[in-house]
Amino acid sequence: MSQSLVNNYVHIVFSTKNRESFIDTEIEEELFAYIISICESLECTVIQTGGYFDHVHILCSLSRKIALMKLLEEMKSHSSKWIKTKGEKYENFYWQHGYGAFSVSSKDMNKVINYIKNQKKHHSQHSFQDEYKLLLKDNNMDYDERYVWD
Repeated sequence: MSQSLVNNYVHIVFSTKNRESFIDTEIEEELFAYIISICESLECTVIQTGGYFDHVHILCSLSRKIALMKLLEEMKSHSSKWIKTKGEKYENFYWQHGYGAFSVSSKDMNKVINYIKNQKKHHSQHSFQDEYKLLLKDNNMDYDERYVWD
């Protein structure tokens, strides 16, 4: 086969260190725009971003030229450095070490897009921990809760 064709959609989730509420309305829009620019520079197309005060959700197509782990490393390290330049209240900003990444079927794209769009409404009733454990369960992922939260 002479042509490489890839269609990998990934729902990525990660939180701030200790789930601190750094992602406020003052920085949220600019943070997502910055994350999108990082992804685009790595040839990954962002379809939807969202989140809450302590975590982000990103639905993107993963480029055939980059490993998921490298995308996350670039996204988290650059956005963390960037946000610390945005004022005193962000100078102690850090992302958690880990992340969740879930493959998304083309058939389920609208469902995931709507889920990410409705994060604020969703989190009026559910904590990040409950949400994340449900995502792990729904994606049949084994995990040890002692190592999920940092």
